[in-house]
Amino acid sequence: MVEERVQRRLAAIISADVVGYSAMMGRDETGTLARLKALRTNFLHPKIAEYGGRIVKTTGDGTLIEFSSAVDAVSYAVDVQRAMAERNAGVSEDRRMRLRLGINLGDVIIDGDDIFGDGVNIAARLEALADPDGICISGTVFEHVRNKLDAEFEDLGEQQVKNIDRPVRTYRVRLDAPADLPDTNALNGTKRAMRPGIAVLSFSNMSGDPKQDYFADGMVEEIITSLARIRWLTVIARNSTFAYKGTFPDVRKVGRDLNVRYVLEGSVRKAGDRVRITAQLIEAETGGHLWADRFDGTLADIFDLQDQITAGVVAAIEPSVQQAEIERAKRKRTDNLDAYDLYLRALDQAYTFSQTGRTEALAFLDAAVVLDPGYAEAHGLAAWCLQQRYLWGARAPEDKEGALRHAEAVASARTDDAAALAFAAFAIGALDGRHDAALLMVNRSLMQNPSCVVARNVGAVLEMMHGNLEGSEGHASQSLRLSPFDPLRYIAKGAAAAARLSAGDNEAARTQARQALEANPNFGPALVVLILSLVRLGSDIEARATMRGLLKVAPEIRVATLRERFLFADAIGYDRIITDLRSVGLPD
Repeated sequence: MVEERVQRRLAAIISADVVGYSAMMGRDETGTLARLKALRTNFLHPKIAEYGGRIVKTTGDGTLIEFSSAVDAVSYAVDVQRAMAERNAGVSEDRRMRLRLGINLGDVIIDGDDIFGDGVNIAARLEALADPDGICISGTVFEHVRNKLDAEFEDLGEQQVKNIDRPVRTYRVRLDAPADLPDTNALNGTKRAMRPGIAVLSFSNMSGDPKQDYFADGMVEEIITSLARIRWLTVIARNSTFAYKGTFPDVRKVGRDLNVRYVLEGSVRKAGDRVRITAQLIEAETGGHLWADRFDGTLADIFDLQDQITAGVVAAIEPSVQQAEIERAKRKRTDNLDAYDLYLRALDQAYTFSQTGRTEALAFLDAAVVLDPGYAEAHGLAAWCLQQRYLWGARAPEDKEGALRHAEAVASARTDDAAALAFAAFAIGALDGRHDAALLMVNRSLMQNPSCVVARNVGAVLEMMHGNLEGSEGHASQSLRLSPFDPLRYIAKGAAAAARLSAGDNEAARTQARQALEANPNFGPALVVLILSLVRLGSDIEARATMRGLLKVAPEIRVATLRERFLFADAIGYDRIITDLRSVGLPD
């Protein structure tokens, strides 16, 4: 029997979907379906024919489109997204039909009118990486359209995507400054969130052994791949940065050549079975050093050593770059802030864990979301701020509702930003009681970026809320190992203190709580744990003094509302907590 030959062809594939479609259907099923049908019939489908494309299939809000030319596919996508920006102008946010588009050029398997294969799957993964109103294309598409279209492209580096065994080189099509159409962002007075860029240069081999080049190069590839998981950071691809290999370039020139604000460089030195990696992060414009460290190990398990060093470098770089970006945003004039700058200014205030800080942060975040409604990072941080204001403030219902609304905006945005997912999970777990859904979001966050300290902190709190001491302490220890001086380390320390208190280890609970308060004296949960540990250790005078400090930080806290405010209450033992806190002055 002769096996039937599989039919294949090369095709440019577009995967498209509607942003927030499920939420819109939940609000108005009939109206949403009618608007989608009208959009397809009157605009999207005629455009496909205009550019020589073919609709392969539609599934709910999704569409799979095939073109014989990559240039035609990208031209269609750019035309559609620019036109959609005009069509959505003046339409209320909850009724806007906003698209994400992913484009790949690849070999497809033909089955009647349908097509299958990695070429299709990669297009779908690129669509998931795209911003709302955005377009992501593969490196293969980029090579076919560069210099052939009046469009700009932003290199997002190698992206590891689900069910594809190799990283996919990814580019964002820049729609914010088209040459032949008005800049809709400029018409609004500012630009959408623009991410900072970093270039990782080839590490110098200081061993005098050319055979060690493979180790140094592999180290850099691992770092580039891991940094690419930090969604707010644009990472220059290996092929561009390795052009400097074997030279000693001026980092300021590298910054100008590659259009990046930060450069990571380093060296590898081997002596016997020992190896030392040094790395330093440099601000390209000034040449100033932001961070430097060294890592030592043995070559007995070279891949494990690479993983350890990569995790350490990435965990150090993220907060270092973020702090540098915050300082940069502070130096900008208030009338020249874009959505990303507003987010950074909010971040600086939000991490103080104070009511004043939250209020200032929310003002910045509201402005950021107006400029960029699909900005998941801003929605996630707003969910965090409103959640904390609700728990440790006047418990205003609108704060709770707002926190959950922003959390749902993160979920509907289908973002890959690890911190945004973690903040949204925190609000969902703490305020809406959806513990399983919250932990799934934390796990998704850590899949995107295993070095995300925010996700580790949130995981520590969520697990402790439900009495999983081992899981909570695991997340907390990972957070502190990855970033021992992180601005949010007080969360990990506070969760660890609660776990020790729950286990009956009052001395360790007191120590951990004090360490949390050294990092942030305003952190209410750590103040509560410290009071409880002091009571149980017989230090009532100090416990009363600490209670007075708690009431200054959270003057509205009462016995009646403690269970909702103090997320660890049930896990530690609510009845005994109330008895202990009343004994040192907590008002009813």
